[in-house]
Amino acid sequence: PDGPACPMTTRSSPRIPGNRPQRCRQWLLSTAPQSRQQARLGRAYQAWLTFSDNRLALVGLGIIALLVAVAALAPLIAPFHPNSPELGQRLMAPSTPHWLGTDELGRDIFSRIIYGSRLTLYVVVLVAVIAAPVGILIGTVAGYAGGVIDLGLMRITDIFLAFPKLILALAFVSALGPGIENAIIAIAVTAWPPYARIARAETITIRNSDFIRAARLQGAGPIRLVWGHVMPLCLSSLIVRVTLDMAGIILTAAGLGFLGLGAQPPLPEWGAMISSGRKFMLDQWWVAAMPGVAIFVVSLGFNLLGDGLRDVLDPRAEDR
Repeated sequence: PDGPACPMTTRSSPRIPGNRPQRCRQWLLSTAPQSRQQARLGRAYQAWLTFSDNRLALVGLGIIALLVAVAALAPLIAPFHPNSPELGQRLMAPSTPHWLGTDELGRDIFSRIIYGSRLTLYVVVLVAVIAAPVGILIGTVAGYAGGVIDLGLMRITDIFLAFPKLILALAFVSALGPGIENAIIAIAVTAWPPYARIARAETITIRNSDFIRAARLQGAGPIRLVWGHVMPLCLSSLIVRVTLDMAGIILTAAGLGFLGLGAQPPLPEWGAMISSGRKFMLDQWWVAAMPGVAIFVVSLGFNLLGDGLRDVLDPRAEDR
């Protein structure tokens, strides 16, 4: 049996005031766990200690948490409707009623940035959900099978890697047509090859391990070996790469929006907001600068978070 989650006191030990956190910490950091649950919680706690030692990673986590909170509470935070024009208040400078100013149609830029965070998360999450599974599946199959299958899948991957992501995304969006959904598909199609490369490299180092040979001797087939043993061991490296790629995904989506191939008006997409404000850069700089700052801050947050996760999830880290 797993036993209690964190035994603070027992009948044989006195209840010392103020000793509860220390006992729980000792239980989590025990070098000889008494149950699977204690071992899992101990590993999670040690990972959190490693992550929390990186102050910049905590800053990145705070930025992403703030982004999620802002996106979830957008109707409560935004003081104005993001798509309601007020022609009498066109191009107003930042002031008390409009904290970040207004655009060429009199719409509140702060409210549009708040609602634009929803589109940013929508794009990032869907691209990660589509691209990461495709990449890990192709990479693990190629690395485990080897031979002609590996050669064919990796040459297809090399073809996608030969083109810059934004150029390839532009080609796919031009073929599919402008729109946020087509932009997500185009970005996902260009994002999976690096994940396939990482998964293949991890699989090649794992496929000849002793536990894989033992599972094969017990009758496990290739599908079970890849799905149940190889893929889980590739997830840590993949999670780090996906987190670090979030900034690139945001910039690619903003680039497509800037060129008019992403989210269409009147959606408050940050790249499209920069595109509409570039005509006023000299006199009304805030129209394009404010969504640009939002892209910079969110991209920085994902990069800092990815660096912290790399320190935690890298199995070759010397300080683990």
